[in-house]
Amino acid sequence: MGKRHKENPVIEGLEITALAAEGKAMGHWDGVVVFVPGAVPGDMVDVQVRSKRRRFMEAYILRLVRPSPLRVEPFCEHFGVCGGCSWQNLPYEEQLRQKQQQVVDQLTRIGHLELPEIKSIIGSANTRFYRNKLEFTFAPRRWVTREEFQADRERGDENKSQSAFRPALGFHVPGMFDKVLDINKCWLQPDPSNAIRLEIKRFCIEHGYSFYDIRAHEGLMRNVVVRTASTGEVMVIVVFAQPDCERIAALMNHLKEFFPEITSLQYIVNTKLNDSLGDQTPKLFAGRDHIFEQMEGLRFKIGPKSFYQTNSEQAYELYKVARELADLSGTETVYDLYTGTGTIANFVAREAGKVVGIEYVEEAIEDARENSALNGIANTTFFAGDMRRVLTDDFIHENGHPDVVILDPPRAGVDAPVIEVILRAAPEAIVYVSCNPATQARDIALMASEYALAAVQPVDMFPHTHHVENVVKLKKIKV
Repeated sequence: MGKRHKENPVIEGLEITALAAEGKAMGHWDGVVVFVPGAVPGDMVDVQVRSKRRRFMEAYILRLVRPSPLRVEPFCEHFGVCGGCSWQNLPYEEQLRQKQQQVVDQLTRIGHLELPEIKSIIGSANTRFYRNKLEFTFAPRRWVTREEFQADRERGDENKSQSAFRPALGFHVPGMFDKVLDINKCWLQPDPSNAIRLEIKRFCIEHGYSFYDIRAHEGLMRNVVVRTASTGEVMVIVVFAQPDCERIAALMNHLKEFFPEITSLQYIVNTKLNDSLGDQTPKLFAGRDHIFEQMEGLRFKIGPKSFYQTNSEQAYELYKVARELADLSGTETVYDLYTGTGTIANFVAREAGKVVGIEYVEEAIEDARENSALNGIANTTFFAGDMRRVLTDDFIHENGHPDVVILDPPRAGVDAPVIEVILRAAPEAIVYVSCNPATQARDIALMASEYALAAVQPVDMFPHTHHVENVVKLKKIKV
C-alpha cells in the first residue's frame, strides 16, 4: 500500500472545473487532466491518485476542502459506491443543462455538423423510482466500503470479519465483476421492488440458502430480476445456480404467498459460468408468463426476455418526439430499423400507410408481431436477421421504397453497410433515435452529403446519470 502511494501522489487543493466523458468530473494538475468521480464543478478537493497515464490521471476524493455552490446532498445512502446514480450530487436542472451541452458538443466536435436551433431537453417528470426493470446479484460476502474498512480496522479484526463476511444481494461494484454491494434501499424502481429483494434475502439467509460465489462457481442463489410496469403489474424472475427442486419450490411458494401482487412469478436454473440469460429458458411458477405495458391506448406484452425502454413514462415522450419528427400523413411507407419488440413501429403505424420493422433478435420480432395483433394493427410487417444481410436493395424492391426511415440502434450505432443501403434508398426523411450521441454524430456525418440536419431534440431517460437520448431529423437535400 505504501509503495503504491509513493508512485501515485496525493493532490491537495485540486479545483474541479468541468464534467467530462462518462459523467466524470475533471480538474488539472501540473498540466495533466485529473478525472475524479463524485466531484462537482466548483469543488476544491484533496484526492488520491489511483492510476496514471501519459495524458491523464484517475483519482478518488480524500477530503472535500470547499464544496461547489452547485453541490446538493445525495438522497441515497449508497451514493458514491454503487455507481448507478453518479449525478445525485448535482441539481436536476444542472444535470439537464450538462446533457444538452453533451449533445451539442458531440454533434459538433465528432460529426462536425452545422446545427439547427436545438430544442430544450425534455426532462423526466419522475427523477426517482422511474425504472421498470432491475437485476440484482447474490454474493456470499458483501463489499465493504473504504469508510467501513477504516472503521473496522480501528475497532479490530474481529469486527471487520463480522461486517465483511455477511452475504449480499445488490449491484456489482463498478469495474469489479466479483464484488457486490449489498443494497438496503434503491431509489430507482418503485414498490414493491425493494420489499421483494429484501424479503428474498431474509428468507434465504434464515433458511440457509447459499449465495453464489462467481469465482468458485459455488452456491445456489444467483440473481433476481424485477420488472414493474406502468400498468401496476409486476414480474419477478429468480435465477438459481443449481436444480435444487425442494429449495426452489420453498422460496417460490413463499414469494407467491407473501407478495400476491406479483403478476408473473418465474425462475431460471442457470448452471453456466456466466450470468447471461438470453440462452436460458424461464419456467413459470405462478401467474402469467408476461405482463403488460400501456402507452396511448396501445398494450405491449412484456415477457421475461422482452426489451422495453426502462423508463416507461419517458419512453412515451421519446416516441412522441420520433412520431412528430416523422411527420406522417397516413400514406407513407416507414422502415423501423432495429425495431426491437416493435414498440416504435406499432406506435407510429396508425399514422402511416405501412411499417416494415427489422431486428436481429428472433424472439423480439415474435413479440413485435404479437403486439401488432394484440392492438389490431394490420399494416406492420416484421423481419428477423442481421441488419446488414436483411436490409438489401432486393429487400427494398420487394417490400416497398421507404418514405421515412426510423433508426433506433444500440449504443454502437449503425453499421456502415446499412447506411449505404439507406443512402441508395434515398428516403425523404430519416428520424434517428440514439442512446449515444457520439455514435449518432459519427453516423450523421456519413450521411451529410445527402441529408441535412433539420431538428434535434434531446430527451432525458435516466435522471442522475450522464446518459442522454437524442432524436434528430434528417431531410433529403434537394438537388
